[in-house]
Amino acid sequence: MVRDLLWQNIVLEPGATQVVDTPAFQRLRYVRQLGHAFLVYPGATHTRFEHALGAYGLARRALATLAERGRLAGLTERDALFIRLGALLHDIGHYPFSHALEESGLTSHETLARDLLASSPLADVLRGHGFADPAAELGALIRGESDHPLAGLISGSTDLDKIDYLKRDALMCGVPYGEVDVDRLLATLTVVELDGKRRVGIHEKGIAALESLLFAKYQMYRNVYWHHAVRSATAMFKRLVHEALVDRALDTATVAETTDDGLMHELLGADRTGLASALRERRLYKRALEVLPSELGLPVPLPAWLRGDAARLAKAEDALGRGVGLGPAELLIDFPHKDAMLGMDLPVARSDGSVDRLTQEGWPGRMDLPPFAARLAESACRLRVFTRRPVTVSVERLGEVLAG
Repeated sequence: MVRDLLWQNIVLEPGATQVVDTPAFQRLRYVRQLGHAFLVYPGATHTRFEHALGAYGLARRALATLAERGRLAGLTERDALFIRLGALLHDIGHYPFSHALEESGLTSHETLARDLLASSPLADVLRGHGFADPAAELGALIRGESDHPLAGLISGSTDLDKIDYLKRDALMCGVPYGEVDVDRLLATLTVVELDGKRRVGIHEKGIAALESLLFAKYQMYRNVYWHHAVRSATAMFKRLVHEALVDRALDTATVAETTDDGLMHELLGADRTGLASALRERRLYKRALEVLPSELGLPVPLPAWLRGDAARLAKAEDALGRGVGLGPAELLIDFPHKDAMLGMDLPVARSDGSVDRLTQEGWPGRMDLPPFAARLAESACRLRVFTRRPVTVSVERLGEVLAG
Protein backbone atom coordinates (compact mmCIF):
# COMPACT_ATOMS: atom_id res chain seq x y z
CA MET A 1 0.00 0.00 0.00
CA VAL A 2 1.33 3.42 -0.99
CA ARG A 3 -0.17 6.59 0.46
CA ASP A 4 -0.50 9.07 -2.38
CA LEU A 5 -1.27 12.76 -1.93
CA LEU A 6 -3.65 12.82 -4.90
CA TRP A 7 -5.39 9.43 -4.96
CA GLN A 8 -4.92 8.42 -1.30
CA ASN A 9 -4.23 4.66 -1.13
CA ILE A 10 -2.67 2.88 -4.11
CA VAL A 11 -2.42 -0.90 -3.75
CA LEU A 12 0.54 -2.49 -5.51
CA GLU A 13 0.27 -6.11 -6.61
CA PRO A 14 3.41 -8.32 -6.36
CA GLY A 15 4.44 -7.80 -9.99
CA ALA A 16 4.15 -4.03 -9.67
CA THR A 17 6.11 -4.04 -6.40
CA GLN A 18 8.94 -5.94 -8.07
CA VAL A 19 9.00 -3.44 -10.95
CA VAL A 20 9.04 -0.49 -8.55
CA ASP A 21 12.01 -1.99 -6.70
CA THR A 22 14.23 -2.07 -9.82
CA PRO A 23 16.98 0.58 -10.21
CA ALA A 24 15.45 1.82 -13.48
CA PHE A 25 12.17 2.65 -11.76
CA GLN A 26 13.76 4.05 -8.61
CA ARG A 27 15.62 6.59 -10.78
CA LEU A 28 12.25 8.23 -11.40
CA ARG A 29 12.20 9.41 -7.77
CA TYR A 30 14.86 11.93 -8.80
CA VAL A 31 13.33 13.16 -12.07
CA ARG A 32 10.88 16.01 -11.53
CA GLN A 33 7.59 15.78 -13.35
CA LEU A 34 7.57 19.41 -14.50
CA GLY A 35 11.21 20.19 -15.12
CA HIS A 36 11.96 23.82 -14.24
CA ALA A 37 8.39 24.74 -13.30
CA PHE A 38 9.43 24.68 -9.64
CA LEU A 39 11.29 27.95 -10.30
CA VAL A 40 7.85 29.54 -10.81
CA TYR A 41 5.57 27.27 -8.77
CA PRO A 42 7.61 26.21 -5.70
CA GLY A 43 5.41 23.21 -4.99
CA ALA A 44 6.10 21.65 -8.38
CA THR A 45 8.84 19.35 -7.11
CA HIS A 46 6.82 16.15 -7.56
CA THR A 47 8.43 13.41 -9.61
CA ARG A 48 7.87 10.93 -12.40
CA PHE A 49 7.90 8.26 -9.68
CA GLU A 50 4.68 9.34 -8.00
CA HIS A 51 3.06 10.14 -11.34
CA ALA A 52 3.77 6.59 -12.55
CA LEU A 53 2.24 5.18 -9.38
CA GLY A 54 -0.80 7.39 -9.91
CA ALA A 55 -1.28 6.18 -13.48
CA TYR A 56 -0.99 2.60 -12.25
CA GLY A 57 -3.63 3.23 -9.58
CA LEU A 58 -5.97 4.70 -12.19
CA ALA A 59 -5.40 1.65 -14.39
CA ARG A 60 -6.54 -0.57 -11.54
CA ARG A 61 -9.66 1.54 -11.09
CA ALA A 62 -10.48 1.68 -14.79
CA LEU A 63 -10.04 -2.06 -15.29
CA ALA A 64 -12.15 -2.85 -12.23
CA THR A 65 -14.93 -0.59 -13.51
CA LEU A 66 -14.85 -2.16 -16.98
CA ALA A 67 -14.89 -5.65 -15.47
CA GLU A 68 -17.87 -4.86 -13.22
CA ARG A 69 -19.83 -3.74 -16.29
CA GLY A 70 -18.88 -6.83 -18.29
CA ARG A 71 -16.73 -4.92 -20.80
CA LEU A 72 -13.69 -7.19 -20.54
CA ALA A 73 -15.29 -10.32 -21.98
CA GLY A 74 -12.71 -12.44 -23.78
CA LEU A 75 -9.79 -10.71 -22.10
CA THR A 76 -7.63 -12.48 -19.54
CA GLU A 77 -5.88 -11.53 -16.32
CA ARG A 78 -2.68 -11.34 -18.35
CA ASP A 79 -4.33 -8.66 -20.52
CA ALA A 80 -5.22 -6.69 -17.40
CA LEU A 81 -1.70 -7.10 -15.98
CA PHE A 82 -0.30 -5.92 -19.31
CA ILE A 83 -2.26 -2.68 -19.05
CA ARG A 84 -1.49 -2.12 -15.36
CA LEU A 85 2.24 -2.58 -15.92
CA GLY A 86 2.07 -0.44 -19.05
CA ALA A 87 0.62 2.39 -16.96
CA LEU A 88 3.31 1.92 -14.34
CA LEU A 89 6.14 1.88 -16.89
CA HIS A 90 4.94 4.47 -19.39
CA ASP A 91 7.57 7.05 -18.30
CA ILE A 92 10.41 4.64 -17.49
CA GLY A 93 12.66 6.15 -20.17
CA HIS A 94 12.09 9.79 -19.28
CA TYR A 95 14.95 12.28 -19.42
CA PRO A 96 15.73 14.67 -16.57
CA PHE A 97 13.82 17.97 -16.63
CA SER A 98 10.62 16.85 -18.34
CA HIS A 99 10.37 17.15 -22.15
CA ALA A 100 13.02 19.82 -22.72
CA LEU A 101 15.64 17.50 -24.20
CA GLU A 102 13.17 15.83 -26.54
CA GLU A 103 12.31 19.32 -27.79
CA SER A 104 16.00 19.65 -28.67
CA GLY A 105 15.88 16.61 -30.91
CA LEU A 106 17.14 13.88 -28.58
CA THR A 107 15.59 10.42 -28.89
CA SER A 108 12.07 10.25 -27.46
CA HIS A 109 11.58 8.85 -23.97
CA GLU A 110 9.22 6.22 -25.41
CA THR A 111 12.10 4.90 -27.54
CA LEU A 112 14.50 4.96 -24.58
CA ALA A 113 11.94 2.94 -22.64
CA ARG A 114 12.39 0.08 -25.11
CA ASP A 115 16.09 -0.24 -24.20
CA LEU A 116 15.32 -0.25 -20.47
CA LEU A 117 12.60 -2.86 -20.91
CA ALA A 118 15.17 -5.12 -22.57
CA SER A 119 17.75 -4.72 -19.79
CA SER A 120 18.16 -6.57 -16.50
CA PRO A 121 16.92 -6.56 -13.81
CA LEU A 122 13.71 -4.93 -15.10
CA ALA A 123 13.45 -7.30 -18.06
CA ASP A 124 13.91 -10.30 -15.76
CA VAL A 125 11.03 -9.18 -13.55
CA LEU A 126 8.75 -8.75 -16.54
CA ARG A 127 9.71 -12.09 -18.06
CA GLY A 128 8.92 -13.68 -14.70
CA HIS A 129 5.36 -12.42 -15.11
CA GLY A 130 4.82 -13.93 -18.53
CA PHE A 131 6.18 -11.30 -20.94
CA ALA A 132 8.71 -13.14 -23.07
CA ASP A 133 9.75 -10.01 -24.96
CA PRO A 134 8.89 -7.03 -22.74
CA ALA A 135 10.71 -4.53 -24.96
CA ALA A 136 8.51 -5.46 -27.91
CA GLU A 137 5.20 -5.94 -26.09
CA LEU A 138 5.28 -3.20 -23.48
CA GLY A 139 7.42 -0.96 -25.68
CA ALA A 140 4.75 -0.92 -28.39
CA LEU A 141 2.08 -0.15 -25.80
CA ILE A 142 4.06 2.79 -24.40
CA ARG A 143 4.79 4.17 -27.89
CA GLY A 144 1.11 4.02 -28.88
CA GLU A 145 1.76 1.29 -31.46
CA SER A 146 -0.04 -1.62 -29.80
CA ASP A 147 -3.22 -3.10 -31.28
CA HIS A 148 -4.35 -4.42 -27.90
CA PRO A 149 -8.06 -3.69 -27.29
CA LEU A 150 -7.23 -1.79 -24.08
CA ALA A 151 -4.24 0.14 -25.46
CA GLY A 152 -6.27 3.36 -25.39
CA LEU A 153 -5.99 3.39 -21.61
CA ILE A 154 -2.23 3.94 -21.99
CA SER A 155 -2.01 6.03 -25.14
CA GLY A 156 -5.07 7.80 -26.49
CA SER A 157 -7.50 10.68 -26.13
CA THR A 158 -8.51 9.63 -22.61
CA ASP A 159 -5.38 7.83 -21.45
CA LEU A 160 -4.78 7.49 -17.73
CA ASP A 161 -1.40 9.23 -17.92
CA LYS A 162 -3.18 12.42 -18.98
CA ILE A 163 -5.74 12.22 -16.19
CA ASP A 164 -3.09 11.79 -13.52
CA TYR A 165 -0.68 14.46 -14.67
CA LEU A 166 -3.33 17.12 -15.12
CA LYS A 167 -4.76 16.54 -11.66
CA ARG A 168 -1.39 16.05 -9.97
CA ASP A 169 0.34 19.01 -11.62
CA ALA A 170 -2.51 21.38 -10.74
CA LEU A 171 -2.49 20.20 -7.14
CA MET A 172 1.26 20.57 -6.71
CA CYS A 173 1.40 23.95 -8.46
CA GLY A 174 -1.51 25.24 -6.38
CA VAL A 175 -3.55 26.31 -9.40
CA PRO A 176 -7.27 25.73 -10.13
CA TYR A 177 -6.79 24.76 -13.77
CA GLY A 178 -6.60 20.96 -13.72
CA GLU A 179 -10.17 20.15 -12.74
CA VAL A 180 -11.23 16.92 -14.44
CA ASP A 181 -14.39 14.97 -13.60
CA VAL A 182 -12.36 11.80 -13.07
CA ASP A 183 -15.08 9.67 -11.48
CA ARG A 184 -17.51 10.36 -14.30
CA LEU A 185 -14.84 9.87 -16.95
CA LEU A 186 -13.79 6.47 -15.59
CA ALA A 187 -17.41 5.42 -15.04
CA THR A 188 -18.27 6.06 -18.69
CA LEU A 189 -15.26 4.31 -20.25
CA THR A 190 -16.23 1.31 -22.33
CA VAL A 191 -14.87 -1.15 -24.90
CA VAL A 192 -16.52 -1.08 -28.30
CA GLU A 193 -15.98 -2.51 -31.76
CA LEU A 194 -15.08 0.02 -34.41
CA ASP A 195 -13.74 -0.67 -37.90
CA GLY A 196 -13.52 -4.36 -37.04
CA LYS A 197 -11.38 -3.85 -33.94
CA ARG A 198 -12.15 -3.67 -30.24
CA ARG A 199 -11.09 -0.32 -28.78
CA VAL A 200 -11.45 1.72 -25.63
CA GLY A 201 -14.12 4.37 -26.02
CA ILE A 202 -16.51 6.44 -23.98
CA HIS A 203 -20.27 6.36 -23.56
CA GLU A 204 -22.01 9.48 -24.78
CA LYS A 205 -23.05 10.17 -21.17
CA GLY A 206 -19.40 10.97 -20.47
CA ILE A 207 -19.03 13.75 -23.04
CA ALA A 208 -19.18 16.51 -20.43
CA ALA A 209 -16.42 14.79 -18.44
CA LEU A 210 -14.35 14.53 -21.61
CA GLU A 211 -14.82 18.26 -22.17
CA SER A 212 -13.50 18.90 -18.66
CA LEU A 213 -10.34 16.99 -19.63
CA LEU A 214 -9.82 19.08 -22.77
CA PHE A 215 -10.32 22.39 -20.95
CA ALA A 216 -8.01 21.34 -18.12
CA LYS A 217 -5.29 20.42 -20.59
CA TYR A 218 -5.56 23.74 -22.43
CA GLN A 219 -5.49 25.74 -19.19
CA MET A 220 -2.52 23.84 -17.79
CA TYR A 221 -0.49 24.32 -20.97
CA ARG A 222 -1.29 28.00 -21.19
CA ASN A 223 -0.81 28.86 -17.52
CA VAL A 224 1.73 26.34 -16.21
CA TYR A 225 3.64 24.30 -18.77
CA TRP A 226 4.09 27.24 -21.15
CA HIS A 227 4.26 30.03 -18.54
CA HIS A 228 6.79 32.56 -19.84
CA ALA A 229 9.24 32.15 -16.95
CA VAL A 230 9.04 28.36 -17.14
CA ARG A 231 9.80 28.58 -20.84
CA SER A 232 12.70 30.96 -20.18
CA ALA A 233 14.28 28.42 -17.85
CA THR A 234 13.56 25.64 -20.34
CA ALA A 235 15.19 27.57 -23.19
CA MET A 236 18.24 28.27 -21.04
CA PHE A 237 18.52 24.61 -20.09
CA LYS A 238 18.18 23.41 -23.69
CA ARG A 239 20.95 25.75 -24.89
CA LEU A 240 23.12 24.79 -21.92
CA VAL A 241 22.85 21.07 -22.71
CA HIS A 242 23.43 21.70 -26.42
CA GLU A 243 26.70 23.54 -25.70
CA ALA A 244 27.81 20.77 -23.32
CA LEU A 245 27.14 18.14 -25.99
CA VAL A 246 29.00 20.21 -28.61
CA ASP A 247 31.97 20.49 -26.22
CA ARG A 248 31.71 16.73 -25.52
CA ALA A 249 31.46 17.47 -21.83
CA LEU A 250 28.34 15.29 -21.99
CA ASP A 251 27.17 12.48 -24.20
CA THR A 252 23.59 11.55 -25.00
CA ALA A 253 23.85 8.18 -23.23
CA THR A 254 24.82 9.88 -19.98
CA VAL A 255 22.00 12.40 -20.31
CA ALA A 256 19.45 9.61 -20.77
CA GLU A 257 20.56 7.71 -17.65
CA THR A 258 21.03 10.52 -15.15
CA THR A 259 18.70 12.45 -12.83
CA ASP A 260 17.87 16.14 -12.49
CA ASP A 261 20.46 16.85 -9.83
CA GLY A 262 23.03 14.52 -11.40
CA LEU A 263 22.78 16.29 -14.73
CA MET A 264 22.98 19.75 -13.17
CA HIS A 265 26.09 18.69 -11.26
CA GLU A 266 27.73 17.69 -14.55
CA LEU A 267 26.63 20.89 -16.25
CA LEU A 268 27.86 23.17 -13.48
CA GLY A 269 31.30 21.61 -13.78
CA ALA A 270 31.50 21.89 -17.56
CA ASP A 271 29.62 25.08 -18.45
CA ARG A 272 31.32 27.94 -20.30
CA THR A 273 28.17 29.98 -20.97
CA GLY A 274 27.15 30.95 -17.44
CA LEU A 275 23.73 29.39 -18.03
CA ALA A 276 24.18 26.64 -15.44
CA SER A 277 24.86 28.96 -12.54
CA ALA A 278 22.14 31.34 -13.74
CA LEU A 279 19.61 28.51 -13.61
CA ARG A 280 20.83 27.35 -10.23
CA GLU A 281 20.47 30.88 -8.83
CA ARG A 282 17.23 31.60 -10.73
CA ARG A 283 18.63 34.47 -12.77
CA LEU A 284 16.30 33.85 -15.66
CA TYR A 285 16.46 35.55 -19.03
CA LYS A 286 13.68 38.09 -19.59
CA ARG A 287 11.26 38.47 -22.46
CA ALA A 288 12.46 40.87 -25.13
CA LEU A 289 9.69 39.91 -27.54
CA GLU A 290 6.54 37.80 -27.52
CA VAL A 291 4.34 37.30 -30.59
CA LEU A 292 1.94 34.88 -32.13
CA PRO A 293 3.44 33.23 -35.23
CA SER A 294 0.77 34.90 -37.37
CA GLU A 295 2.07 38.31 -36.29
CA LEU A 296 5.43 37.73 -37.97
CA GLY A 297 3.95 38.13 -41.43
CA LEU A 298 6.01 35.27 -42.85
CA PRO A 299 4.89 33.95 -46.25
CA VAL A 300 5.62 30.37 -45.10
CA PRO A 301 5.06 28.45 -41.86
CA LEU A 302 7.62 28.67 -39.07
CA PRO A 303 10.73 26.64 -39.96
CA ALA A 304 10.82 23.05 -38.75
CA TRP A 305 14.23 23.56 -37.14
CA LEU A 306 12.59 25.59 -34.37
CA ARG A 307 11.44 22.24 -33.02
CA GLY A 308 14.15 19.65 -32.78
CA ASP A 309 17.31 21.06 -34.42
CA ALA A 310 19.34 22.48 -31.53
CA ALA A 311 22.35 23.37 -33.69
CA ARG A 312 20.30 25.32 -36.25
CA LEU A 313 18.39 27.05 -33.47
CA ALA A 314 21.61 28.09 -31.70
CA LYS A 315 22.93 29.54 -34.97
CA ALA A 316 19.77 31.62 -35.42
CA GLU A 317 19.83 32.78 -31.78
CA ASP A 318 23.40 34.00 -32.04
CA ALA A 319 22.72 35.73 -35.36
CA LEU A 320 19.78 37.59 -33.86
CA GLY A 321 21.80 38.34 -30.72
CA ARG A 322 24.70 39.88 -32.63
CA GLY A 323 22.33 42.36 -34.18
CA VAL A 324 21.41 43.77 -30.76
CA GLY A 325 24.88 43.65 -29.22
CA LEU A 326 24.63 40.34 -27.37
CA GLY A 327 27.18 37.55 -27.28
CA PRO A 328 26.79 33.80 -27.88
CA ALA A 329 23.96 32.17 -25.87
CA GLU A 330 22.81 35.57 -24.53
CA LEU A 331 19.67 35.53 -26.66
CA LEU A 332 17.32 32.54 -26.89
CA ILE A 333 14.35 31.83 -29.15
CA ASP A 334 11.54 29.69 -27.80
CA PHE A 335 8.52 28.24 -29.53
CA PRO A 336 6.70 25.65 -27.40
CA HIS A 337 4.62 23.37 -29.53
CA LYS A 338 2.83 20.08 -29.11
CA ASP A 339 1.34 18.31 -32.10
CA ALA A 340 -2.39 17.70 -31.62
CA MET A 341 -2.22 19.13 -28.12
CA LEU A 342 -5.99 18.86 -27.83
CA GLY A 343 -6.36 16.19 -30.51
CA MET A 344 -9.29 13.81 -30.42
CA ASP A 345 -9.87 10.36 -31.93
CA LEU A 346 -12.21 8.31 -29.79
CA PRO A 347 -15.11 5.91 -30.26
CA VAL A 348 -18.36 7.05 -28.64
CA ALA A 349 -20.98 4.47 -27.67
CA ARG A 350 -24.51 5.74 -28.27
CA SER A 351 -27.41 4.90 -25.99
CA ASP A 352 -29.08 3.09 -28.89
CA GLY A 353 -26.13 0.70 -29.16
CA SER A 354 -24.47 2.29 -32.21
CA VAL A 355 -20.89 3.58 -32.20
CA ASP A 356 -19.74 6.92 -33.60
CA ARG A 357 -16.21 8.23 -33.96
CA LEU A 358 -15.33 11.52 -32.28
CA THR A 359 -12.48 13.21 -34.15
CA GLN A 360 -10.92 16.65 -34.36
CA GLU A 361 -13.87 17.69 -36.49
CA GLY A 362 -16.14 17.24 -33.48
CA TRP A 363 -19.54 15.64 -33.23
CA PRO A 364 -22.03 18.15 -34.67
CA GLY A 365 -24.91 18.88 -32.36
CA ARG A 366 -23.44 16.88 -29.50
CA MET A 367 -19.82 17.93 -29.05
CA ASP A 368 -18.52 20.86 -31.04
CA LEU A 369 -15.55 21.46 -28.75
CA PRO A 370 -12.65 19.84 -30.71
CA PRO A 371 -12.44 22.43 -33.53
CA PHE A 372 -12.69 25.22 -30.95
CA ALA A 373 -10.05 23.44 -28.85
CA ALA A 374 -7.68 23.48 -31.82
CA ARG A 375 -7.99 27.27 -32.01
CA LEU A 376 -7.39 27.54 -28.27
CA ALA A 377 -4.25 25.43 -28.60
CA GLU A 378 -2.97 27.66 -31.39
CA SER A 379 -3.47 30.75 -29.25
CA ALA A 380 -1.31 29.23 -26.49
CA CYS A 381 1.71 28.75 -28.78
CA ARG A 382 3.65 31.99 -28.31
CA LEU A 383 6.95 32.68 -30.01
CA ARG A 384 9.26 34.36 -27.50
CA VAL A 385 12.73 35.85 -27.47
CA PHE A 386 14.52 35.80 -24.12
CA THR A 387 17.69 37.79 -23.40
CA ARG A 388 20.31 37.96 -20.65
CA ARG A 389 20.03 41.74 -20.39
CA PRO A 390 17.43 44.24 -21.64
CA VAL A 391 17.55 44.91 -25.39
CA THR A 392 15.05 45.75 -28.11
CA VAL A 393 14.32 42.97 -30.61
CA SER A 394 12.09 43.87 -33.54
CA VAL A 395 9.47 41.61 -35.01
CA GLU A 396 10.85 42.34 -38.46
CA ARG A 397 14.39 41.22 -37.58
CA LEU A 398 13.11 38.05 -35.90
CA GLY A 399 11.12 37.27 -39.04
CA GLU A 400 14.21 37.76 -41.20
CA VAL A 401 16.26 35.36 -39.07
CA LEU A 402 13.53 32.73 -39.12
CA ALA A 403 13.08 33.06 -42.86
CA GLY A 404 16.82 33.01 -43.58
